[in-house]
Order: sequence, then structure tokens, then C-alpha cells
Amino acid sequence: MSSVVRPLVPGIYAPLPTFFKADSEDLDVESQTAHVIRLVKAGVKPLLGGTMGEAHHLSHDERATLIKVTRKALDDAGYTDVPIIAGTGAGSTRETIQLSKEAATAGADYAIVIASGYFAGALANNRKALKAFWSEVAEESPIPVIIYNYPGAAGGIDLDSDLITELAESSPNLAGVKLTMEHVFNGGIRRCGNVGKLTRICATVSEPSFAQAHPRKNPHAPFLVLGGYTDFILTSSMVNGHGAITGLANVVPYTVAKLFEVSEKAKADSSALPEAQRLQGIVAQADFTIAKTGIAGTKALLGKLYGYGGNPRRPLPPIEAEVVAALWEHPHTTELIAVERELSGKIQS
Repeated sequence: MSSVVRPLVPGIYAPLPTFFKADSEDLDVESQTAHVIRLVKAGVKPLLGGTMGEAHHLSHDERATLIKVTRKALDDAGYTDVPIIAGTGAGSTRETIQLSKEAATAGADYAIVIASGYFAGALANNRKALKAFWSEVAEESPIPVIIYNYPGAAGGIDLDSDLITELAESSPNLAGVKLTMEHVFNGGIRRCGNVGKLTRICATVSEPSFAQAHPRKNPHAPFLVLGGYTDFILTSSMVNGHGAITGLANVVPYTVAKLFEVSEKAKADSSALPEAQRLQGIVAQADFTIAKTGIAGTKALLGKLYGYGGNPRRPLPPIEAEVVAALWEHPHTTELIAVERELSGKIQS
């Protein structure tokens, strides 16, 4: 583990895709490091080995390699203060702890952990078992742990606001929660950012008295409440949320970072609210459209914009060419890309 202090701060974090070579499906380190530097320049911080990063398709060694090459790329580019969050969820508590230790050794500063959905039938309604899982992982992890609450990737396991708050109070090595909600219905997916849950958690953990009564093991890792999509960043700011971990930030990092910045400003300056609302509308429409195409769609857009992306690892299928064309030409996408190009041009000029 590094002696450099890299605080976990409110803002925008991107769960990076893992890029693979077309012929072998080996890690494409060149694209990986180029992408992380692109994001950090825009004000977005990296998360490796999450859902977007196909963690389920990576070996322990590959997860560690991603962290090592990313840390080196950041340090070489002068971003020594930028933290790395690493996904360390696995099937068992034992392996999750092992992965968290391996991530710390490889250079990660924080871990994010999802419960395995393989035995969801036994776990989903067992509050004692779920609380024990995150409590034990946090206790044994050498780096602070973020709870990843994503029922769609955990067999329907969904922590309620009371349980998340209890964990925040009782486990000083927990550094936050990411709230991602999707509900499957009739073969489709309904997006549902549970703003009520986020608000209830923030009502406790975002109060100054919480940090005083429940200090963290790592004083540089406060308990953050982060959304899993960009379509409620403005709302999250207004109830004292702390930003988002969102796949859309891979595609339009300047826009998502700007949305968070303006949303935070609007809390104290009402004159900033119309611009925050305008950006939030554009981003929300595009996030809904792009998210429907999953990991393959995000990678396809990166290919269109930056010349790298490729396909997911099998058995995830590649995206069809006609779907890419429709996504690229969709008015929600074109409007978002226009905003991104305008913002990136202003900042880089």
C-alpha cells in the first residue's frame, strides 16, 4: 500500500470498461491507460473492475494488473493524488476479503463491494447475514470499503436505507455507498434511481454530527452517498448527496463533471439552477438511451469518439452494427456529444 494520502472526495467517478485485444481477449493495457488519463484530465476519477469493467470475467491476476498499470499511468502523468477505487466483490466473504487485500497491495486506495447473487434466495431477506457480510469485509480489508447496492447484478439483493445507515454507523472502515437501481419487468428493464433511499441515507450520514459521532477508521475516507446514474445528480446534490459513480462519465466526462459542479453551486446560488436543470435534462435523456445498450454500447461509443473500445469478453455478445448506428444518430446522443465537445474545447483551449 502507498504512503501517499489520496482522499475520497465528493464528485464524479467512472467505472472504467476493461479493454481487450481483438484477437486474443488479453488486456489492452495501452487503451486502458489512455482512457484513464483522458478521464482524469476532465475531472473524473477511476473505478476499476466494477460491473462496467466486467469484473466477473477477470482473474485475480488481471484485476491486480489493471490496478498496477493504472497507478503507474496516473503517477507518470503527474496525477499522484488521484485515488483508485477497485471492485473486489466475489462469491464468498473469504474471497472478497482476499481480493480486497490483493487490490490494496496492487495500489488501490478504496474497494467497492457487491454481494454475490448466486445464493440470493438465502440472502436477500436475511438482514443479519447481509450486515455480517459487509461488516466482516470492512473489518478485514486494509483499505476503506464502499457498499455497492445493485440488485440487478446481485440476484435482487437490495439493502434498504435503514440497513445501510446501520452499517455506516457500526463499521468505521466503510466509506460510502453506491446506489444503482434497475427493475426487470416483462423482459425489459426499468431504470429507477431511488432518490427516496438516497435522501433518507443522506439525512443521517451527511449531517456534521454523524462524522463526530461515528468517526471513520481512515479520516480521509468519509461516508459518501453516490448515485449509480447521472439522471439524478442535481436532485442528489440538493439533498446533500456526494456525486455519482456512473458509466456515462466514460463517454462524456467533461459534461458529467460540469453537471456535478453546477449542481453543487446551485445549492448556494439559485442563479446557477437554470443551467444545472438544462444540463441535467440533456444528460438524463442520453443516459437512459445509452444505458439500454449496456457495456457493448459504451465501448462502441468510445470507439466512435476516441478510436478504442472493442468488444466485451465472451459470452457477452458484441453490439450489432445497426444498433451502433442508431445509437450514434439518436438525438439524445447527438445533443450530449455536442455539449461534451463544447465543454472540452473550452477547458482545453
